[in-house]
Amino acid sequence: MENKTLRNTQDENGLKNRVIRVGTRRSQLARIQTDSVVEMLCKRYLNLHFEIVAMSTTGDKILDTALSKIGEKSLFTKELENALERNEVDLVVHSLKDLPTSLPPGFTIGAICKRENPHDAVVFHPKNYGKTLNSLPEKSVIGTSSLRRAAQLKRRFPHLEFRDIRGNLNTRLKKLDEKEDFSAIILAAAGLRRMGWENRIGQILNPDDCLYAVGQGALAVEVRARDEEILDMVSALHDEETVLCCIAERAFMRHLEGGCSVPVAVSTMLKDSQLYLTGAVYSLDGSDSLKDTMQTGVNYPQQNEEGPNDDTQYVGITAKNIPRHAQEAAENLGVELASLLLSKGAKRILSVARQFNDAR
Repeated sequence: MENKTLRNTQDENGLKNRVIRVGTRRSQLARIQTDSVVEMLCKRYLNLHFEIVAMSTTGDKILDTALSKIGEKSLFTKELENALERNEVDLVVHSLKDLPTSLPPGFTIGAICKRENPHDAVVFHPKNYGKTLNSLPEKSVIGTSSLRRAAQLKRRFPHLEFRDIRGNLNTRLKKLDEKEDFSAIILAAAGLRRMGWENRIGQILNPDDCLYAVGQGALAVEVRARDEEILDMVSALHDEETVLCCIAERAFMRHLEGGCSVPVAVSTMLKDSQLYLTGAVYSLDGSDSLKDTMQTGVNYPQQNEEGPNDDTQYVGITAKNIPRHAQEAAENLGVELASLLLSKGAKRILSVARQFNDAR
């Protein structure tokens, strides 16, 4: 365990004499992400005392199977939530994309921090420095454990081949560099940047090449829904733009009943009080797809909304400091876009993708 303490004379939310325990996965990236959240909290609450509690999750232990084959919705979160339920930790830091769109009863996402670059990045084998996916030789092998990435990139770059690669960031980069199995691998740009490995990014994939995963690049703080003191404390970390984008994305995913076992992808943008959501579904080989974009206004004033509904969640997120009507509009946007794709045949595409993935 690590202690991070900063002192001040003021009391903070009645938490002054509590040791606030922060749960995290053991991986280097997870620790870096958790440290960044604790640092933000320390700056806001100068007298509070934090302990970081690291643990391994199911997803960290199963390294020889593609994530999409395991079929568990909470691969990287269950053990952390168990600790939260047992009061062994007070809050947990996750990559938002690891959190299912429906949380177990009694939990909520109390903060979503400002999003890092949400796009995917290509890291090339040293022999391919300076190349792009387009310029790689025919039948070059690209490593990715994501059905979403593989489906889109097979469609966009048919001359390439795609193969599963598992492990944390360090492990995957080692597999790339020390062997000749892969010409390049696809990783989230956010993780590479947080690890300080931005120099390894050879190409950022824009939405025309590859839409990103729901919640990608954002950090989420999960808490017990009824722990008002902790919920109020972490809510200071909410980034309004990120929250609204991620509510729309998560509502889109939940209405489609998607997950890591089917290729669902998004891109969002908030500009001039308009929230734009692009969403897509793909067959496993990328040959069949549906994609569309919708928008909605989210310019609502914050109102005093204390009362019977002041703990309302939107796709698992509690954000009392962000206008409720804006959150409702974002959620409705995701549902409406998903409904549009379903009306065009998305259910069939996802059903076939799920069946093929199960049979692989």
